[in-house]
Amino acid sequence: MPEMTPIAAILGCAGTKLTPNEIDLFRKNNPLGLILFARNCVSPDQVRALTASFRDVVGREDAPVLIDQEGGRVTRLKPPHWRHPPAARAFVEIAQRQGRAAAAAAIFSNHRLIGSELRACGLTVDCTPILDVPIEHADPIIGDRALGSDVDLIEVLGRAACTGLLEAGVLPVIKHLPGHGRALVDSHVLLPRVTASRPALEETDFETFRRLAGQSFGMTAHVIYDAIDETRPATLSSKVISEIIRGYIGFDGLLMSDDLSMKALSGPLSERTEKALSAGCDLVLHCNGDAAEMSDVLAAAVPLTDDAMRRWRNAAVSIVDAVQIDCSADFKLLKKLALA
Repeated sequence: MPEMTPIAAILGCAGTKLTPNEIDLFRKNNPLGLILFARNCVSPDQVRALTASFRDVVGREDAPVLIDQEGGRVTRLKPPHWRHPPAARAFVEIAQRQGRAAAAAAIFSNHRLIGSELRACGLTVDCTPILDVPIEHADPIIGDRALGSDVDLIEVLGRAACTGLLEAGVLPVIKHLPGHGRALVDSHVLLPRVTASRPALEETDFETFRRLAGQSFGMTAHVIYDAIDETRPATLSSKVISEIIRGYIGFDGLLMSDDLSMKALSGPLSERTEKALSAGCDLVLHCNGDAAEMSDVLAAAVPLTDDAMRRWRNAAVSIVDAVQIDCSADFKLLKKLALA
């Protein structure tokens, strides 16, 4: 019997284990993957059981399970069971004090440690690093999550973070394509509009993503760029996706929307889903675990396209043979830097 192509959606769940309704919904619809938040994570054994149960329900051992374990403010796995990683800004400060090589070594070790903890719990995708280039007076939603505002430093630190995760068997997700750093409002609450010229965007915002375009997983921004498309945010804009993300930036990895339930987007969830997939997103993301909303997303979602399946297979192959690694040297380095 041929394997069914997964549906182009990553969904959340409400609690620490799948409910009978979620099991039924996931079994019938076969979403590509699951994303977890702090509400879903209380202990390593519980998270392992949750990730295993999702894969059992959809019948795919390689089904991705995602989390946002950036560090700092955005940390879903918390003490006492897990280390609390520092925010990205800590590594920018190391670069300022000790140089870029020292900062790259530290962020590599940090992300190898993060990846090792995630993989041990059955988590295989981490929605980090942020490659956005924040400007002065931007909304603080990015803030200390950014790897600074220097394009060269962001490239160095972003690449080291990705390499650390990959060595631990976890896929990084570069975000938020093609750049959230100029947003003056939080896209969780309002729709940002960026008025910068295309040359200005190409010099900084797009450039960090262009330099790391070889990564295999990315997330869009719910941001309007007047210089490209005055009416639609990147997530819903075929012009931004085809001309900028796939074209100018050259990203051919798996492209996932940011969370469809964010208030930057309007209209029914089914309409948001259809528009994002039609615009060129390979996947849609819905995070809050609300069963009715997930049903609306699934009603409009479709199976992954051939290109999306190719991109997913290319991404997954890089972590399929991951083995447990010794992170003692990583922990020792970060402890010396007071970041352990």
